[in-house]
Amino acid sequence: MTVTKGTNCGFVSVAPTSDPGGATAALDNTSRAQIDTAPAGATKITEIGWYAGTASEESNFEVGLYSHDTTNNCALDRLYVDNSNAKGTTEGWKTVAVDWAITAGTTYWIAVQLDDTATTTGYDYTTGTGTQSGVCTGGSASLIDPWVNGGTGVRLTAFYAVWEAGAAGTNMQVNIGDVWKDIPTAQINIGDAWKPIAGAQINIGDVWKTIF
Repeated sequence: MTVTKGTNCGFVSVAPTSDPGGATAALDNTSRAQIDTAPAGATKITEIGWYAGTASEESNFEVGLYSHDTTNNCALDRLYVDNSNAKGTTEGWKTVAVDWAITAGTTYWIAVQLDDTATTTGYDYTTGTGTQSGVCTGGSASLIDPWVNGGTGVRLTAFYAVWEAGAAGTNMQVNIGDVWKDIPTAQINIGDAWKPIAGAQINIGDVWKTIF
């Protein structure tokens, strides 16, 4: 195999299980990120994973999601982070269950940081694909906010995010007779005509989050 977007890199619908292959570069003591665009219908991420291409000592790793800096084509603001995860000592996929809201069609950076290991810990990647990946080097002790761009390379890294589509309806409820009822659709009256509302968002921390 090789590192392929949609299969074992970027946004995926099913978590990969096999060795992605490709080349290996050092990840420990570093933060790295992979760019991708959330697929149509995607409303949340349920899992983040990365492939440790070498066996090494136990160490803590962090996973995060960043917004996109369109000016510099790199990661920008940290939207989410899970900062306490045991790597283990074996080669293979390292995964973290999350519940992070995303917006379909939006560009994100899937980020991983690994604390230092005495034996270099590698991650798998493939070059020559035309897809940028960012790096924050110099003894990265955490996924910092905002991202500090240590350079970008034309490569696909074996970092993935499992996405899910939202359920049909508005994801909203109303209480009737002390019982919560789902609101399957929502409409707005414009010019004395009822129009269906296709979607709604709310701004939290200067970031727009999808309601439905």
